[in-house]
Amino acid sequence: MGKRDELIEKYADDLRSKCGMQPDMDLLTKVTIGCGPSIYNADSSIVASSQDGELETVKVNFLMKKLGLPDGPDLMEAINQVIDTYGKSERNKYRAVVYYMLTKHFGKESLYV
Repeated sequence: MGKRDELIEKYADDLRSKCGMQPDMDLLTKVTIGCGPSIYNADSSIVASSQDGELETVKVNFLMKKLGLPDGPDLMEAINQVIDTYGKSERNKYRAVVYYMLTKHFGKESLYV
């Protein structure tokens, strides 16, 4: 099993144990691949949810550019909802898991076909 497969298993475990959801492994794999090399870097693989600038980056680079969503207050509300689901006190919020939940939230799974 390669490094990426190990990370995908870790992300799936977080979705089950910390977020209370059964992951769609095919979608999770595609979202993880979409994150590119950032998943292998300790700093970039995590979303620093306590930093407003980081949340703005998620909004602009992922929700608006990748998912093609128009800017609006619902984007930041969705990000905050995902952070709450993951657990505000959870230190390591993996980027792939956050992106996966946002993809599901906005029903944009078709972008990963």
